[in-house]
Amino acid sequence: MPDAEQIIEVAVPRPLHAVYDYHVPAGTPTPAVGARVRVPFGRSETVGICTAHKHSSTHNKLKSISQILDAEAMVPPDLMALAHWMNDYYHHPLGEVLATLLPAAARRGAACQIDAPDYWTIAAPFANARAPAQTALYAYIQKHAICSGSDLVAAGHTRASLRALVKVGAIARTEPTTPAGDESPPVATSAQQAAIDAVTSQLNSFNVSLLQGVTGSGKTEVYLRVMAPILARQQQVLVLVPEIALTPQTLRRFQRRYGQVGMLHSNLTDHERLQTWLKSAAGQMPIIIGTRSAVFTPFSNLGLIIVDEEHDSSYKQQEGLRYSARDLTAKRAQQLNIPLVLGSATPSLESLYNVDRGRYRKLTLSQRAAGAQMPSYHLIDMRGQQHTDGLSIPLEHVIRRHLEKSGQVLIFLNRRGFAPALLCAACGWQAQCSDCDARLTLHRHPTQLMCHHCGLRFPVPDVCESCGQHSLMPVGMGTQRTEAGLQRLFADVPVYRIDRDSARSNRQLEERFARINTGAPAIMVGTQMLAKGHHFPNVTLVAILNADAGFLSPDFRAPERTAQLIIQVAGRAGRAERPGEVWIQSYQPDNPTLVRLIEDGYPGFAELELAQRVQFGLPPAQPMALIRAESGVPDEAVLLLNQLKSQLAPLQPLGPVPAPLARQANRARYQLMLVAPSRSILHGHLRQLQPPKVPHTLRCLRLYCCSTPD
Repeated sequence: MPDAEQIIEVAVPRPLHAVYDYHVPAGTPTPAVGARVRVPFGRSETVGICTAHKHSSTHNKLKSISQILDAEAMVPPDLMALAHWMNDYYHHPLGEVLATLLPAAARRGAACQIDAPDYWTIAAPFANARAPAQTALYAYIQKHAICSGSDLVAAGHTRASLRALVKVGAIARTEPTTPAGDESPPVATSAQQAAIDAVTSQLNSFNVSLLQGVTGSGKTEVYLRVMAPILARQQQVLVLVPEIALTPQTLRRFQRRYGQVGMLHSNLTDHERLQTWLKSAAGQMPIIIGTRSAVFTPFSNLGLIIVDEEHDSSYKQQEGLRYSARDLTAKRAQQLNIPLVLGSATPSLESLYNVDRGRYRKLTLSQRAAGAQMPSYHLIDMRGQQHTDGLSIPLEHVIRRHLEKSGQVLIFLNRRGFAPALLCAACGWQAQCSDCDARLTLHRHPTQLMCHHCGLRFPVPDVCESCGQHSLMPVGMGTQRTEAGLQRLFADVPVYRIDRDSARSNRQLEERFARINTGAPAIMVGTQMLAKGHHFPNVTLVAILNADAGFLSPDFRAPERTAQLIIQVAGRAGRAERPGEVWIQSYQPDNPTLVRLIEDGYPGFAELELAQRVQFGLPPAQPMALIRAESGVPDEAVLLLNQLKSQLAPLQPLGPVPAPLARQANRARYQLMLVAPSRSILHGHLRQLQPPKVPHTLRCLRLYCCSTPD
């Protein structure tokens, strides 16, 4: 039996609900709980996290750790507690939970130390006629005061010249600084000031404020004001935004007010993410702005969490460890005893349900800032209407009217590509993905057929693969097709398409927004990328081409998501002095849900939808879980779910049934749905599940649809 003081418990990044005991060799210091260790596992080695020190082990023969990677805990105690909670709540292996918390570079075992700053400034006089390259570099730095190493290389200088100047003491490293701007904050409206006072009056304890403000009401200004006392007492702030596209503009706004701000999102390199992560843990980053994974950032003294657009589905991780970043901010704020602010023009029904139950307090901004008026809504009945590439004749006239008055127009269609289907007019054949039960989407730039579920791409056939006729035709509307139609109808006005295919980087997106914000008449056409948080002061018309699909979906959450999208994209209109209009094309203009949304706004819609959820016992009124099995052999998935169903009989599970997309990436997908009267009952049954041994071709995934955790 190994020495009791030399045994540690390690969680490894494997889909196994277990932790493993390892022996620490004599003379080796015992790693801290939360430190990374390299350990043998199976026939290879992996990087795991020390989760406990043990006095004994039930195993007589233990493997020894190979290497201690951290002198101190890489996962601090508060994040370790959060990981254990996630392991229990999401029923996901602890090792994989901890791996998700770490930046990718740290998971691979990279050294976790903050780099010396690669910024340079003048330290002493320098003159050497026989070193022209060094002299030129010295002059360049002298001219710009502070320069980054990458900027110097981009300007044509070399690292060798840099090292030579460092060696003689002519230049020295310096910390880059982003000075706070000198902008004068706008005068807060009475509603803004009431919200600011409500939050700042309770900064020393856990509480959740739901800030529901109409689009353009100044929610960001409230965020900036409530941060001030937190930063003044040397605490840190975490701000979550739903999309990478929103990060640069949010960053600039916060930098102008407070100076140094760190970013965390997937467009950064692994090394950049790791450095920001480490600087935040060391207290060197007062503000972190990031997308959903930023919820796992360590802080030395976190004092406030803000979640902008809290309703957004981008906060839900759908692969691997499935989690809701919004819900995790509530748990993390509770553990740290700090306030949480959730902001949205269209709050999730879960958050509104928590307001009704007294868990959250609701703060309201019902008017736009600076006197801007809310847009007016208009419906176009598409029944019997002729249209060109999705644009009806009445809508074409409205667009032309706004352009003639020097307004800008935003066309919203939440479907990428040219057309969602390629169909044979002779026999009805449709282009299908070879690996999914899904139609292929036709794209024009470049011309190809693409599956938006698995990512496979195919050449566009010349003839029908079924009957051989030259009768192939695109069916339905995508952003590329609507863009082409707009360019034909309005040839003298620039048309900008904004979707994941046209704007693949923040730089491309920023360049397009800069051209749009010159104020000249223009048309934007795009997906939900345009609906979130952007400020287009010259947009006077928003047109929504297809409002029906979401309201007719079998997914009980689809009407909520559709209503949120409509309100969010409508909020881009009339944000400055000029009034805005919203025109909605619909083949069901008398749909009660759509009518309620237009006549009573989002609050009226949410009241109706939440009442229906309660009536039918759907989340958030009752917790729900989905157990999904995926396999290359359909019978294996069904057999596994039936075995699990027998263990869950008291919950009366529904299924197994094919998933909405029954085959994806050549794997059959089946699922069980569970509903319980309380979360404790639901989780109690799930914890007692004993999954049978399954072949390697099958994997079981669990997806939980629950409201904010208790």
